[in-house]
Order: sequence, then structure tokens, then C-alpha cells
Amino acid sequence: MSQHETSMTPAHIWREMTPEQRLAAAVALWSDADSLHQQAEAVQAIARQLRFRPQSVLRLAPEKRAWHLASVRVVSESLASRALVVYHLETKRPMLEAFLDSLGIAHERGVIADGAKGAPDEARLRDAAAALLASFPPADVRVYLQTLAAQDPDTWGPLGPIVRALIPS
Repeated sequence: MSQHETSMTPAHIWREMTPEQRLAAAVALWSDADSLHQQAEAVQAIARQLRFRPQSVLRLAPEKRAWHLASVRVVSESLASRALVVYHLETKRPMLEAFLDSLGIAHERGVIADGAKGAPDEARLRDAAAALLASFPPADVRVYLQTLAAQDPDTWGPLGPIVRALIPS
């Protein structure tokens, strides 16, 4: 099995997140104006779990919807993927910036700039991951690096084995 095949999917990463991380991701998702499709998926997931009609879920306050979404452990890949992206952009930007800076990758506030150079080699990825661990909580580093590997396995796939080696579950 190749290193890319062993990477986690966004939905698996969601299941492995701490309840606090899932809640922060859910809050970020509900507050993101560009996530309307995934918000609709979230309403359906919450309605199934609570055995509510979707209209009833929509009547809940946003913080209640976020709390309920955080308690849903099995979500679609698209919902998990979008939630992970907005979670990192809304709550973990300094970590994103530190990682990309340590790799020498051009970015704008943690978002890789258009035309940025290709995939870093495995040794540089390992060093950058170790540097993140020195400055940020291991659970946050794990979720971020796994998300990168899941979102773009061609570029970040080697992070999967690095995460497993540096940050045991």
C-alpha cells in the first residue's frame, strides 16, 4: 500500500477530532457565507441524528446547530472537507502561516499563493512538522497536517506517515 493510500479522508479526520475541535469547525462552517451547500448537508445530517424535520433544525439558533453538528460523528466527505478548511482558516491561521513559512512557500495569510512552487521533499516536511509541534498543540498539528494530506495527496501525501510517526494517536 502506498503512502497516499493510507491517508485519512476528511470524514475520518472529522471523526478523529476532539469534541472541541469539531465544535470550532461547526461554528466556523455556520458562519461561512461560502459554505451554503455544506450547511444544507449539515442540516440534513443533524435532522437524521435528532429525527427532526430539516425545517426544525433551521429554526435552531446557530450555536445550537453548531453544537448538534459537532456531535454528528459520521458526515459526508464534502461536509467534512469544507468544515476542515473553514476551521483552519478561521481558527488556526497562525499555524498555517508558520508551516508554510518554514517550508518557504509563498502564501497570503496561510493560503498558498497562486503559482507557489511544488511539493516539498519529505525531509523538509518532517522538519516543518516537528517545528509546528514545538509551537502548537499536537492535536491541532495532527488535524492540520492530516487535512493537507487528505485535501491534496499529490503534494502533501507524505505528511500522512510523518504525522503517524511524530504524533501518535
